[in-house]
Amino acid sequence: MEELVERVDDQDRGLGVAVSRRQAVREGWLHRVAVTVCRDGRGRVLVHRRSEHLSRFPGRYEVLVGGAVNAGESYEQAAARELAEELGVRARPRLLFTFLNRSGLSPHWLGVHEAVAPDTVTADPEEVAWHAWLTEPQLRSALQEWNFTPDSHEAFNRYLAFRTTQP
Repeated sequence: MEELVERVDDQDRGLGVAVSRRQAVREGWLHRVAVTVCRDGRGRVLVHRRSEHLSRFPGRYEVLVGGAVNAGESYEQAAARELAEELGVRARPRLLFTFLNRSGLSPHWLGVHEAVAPDTVTADPEEVAWHAWLTEPQLRSALQEWNFTPDSHEAFNRYLAFRTTQP
């Protein structure tokens, strides 16, 4: 079944038009994507490698868990749904910020969340080929050496900058 997303404008305001995600990407229409940076109780960040058969960035590493915001969903609802689908994690992600992301396959609004997840996750093998918890120094090295998705670099840098501005 085709994912339906809502088209949005350059201010992230809904246009009231639902289209398939495939069409939104193909046409370069703005839509919403929700992602979550998962940390464990010790502050490590979950990193995973995408399955080889995925249509978008197969086999690449990611520091974000997420996907498209379905028409009628909020960023937070989509982030929670994606955590459950991809990692088997029931958590309440906290929306930190949104930004117009022009990296990746097509431009989209990216809602960046944070959630604390249990050390043990049950990754869906259809989505996740490998995963591990990395400290921030380990992750910084991995971002330089491994083949990450474009969204991972942009969003994680913004995430780190955001965290430094918070009390």
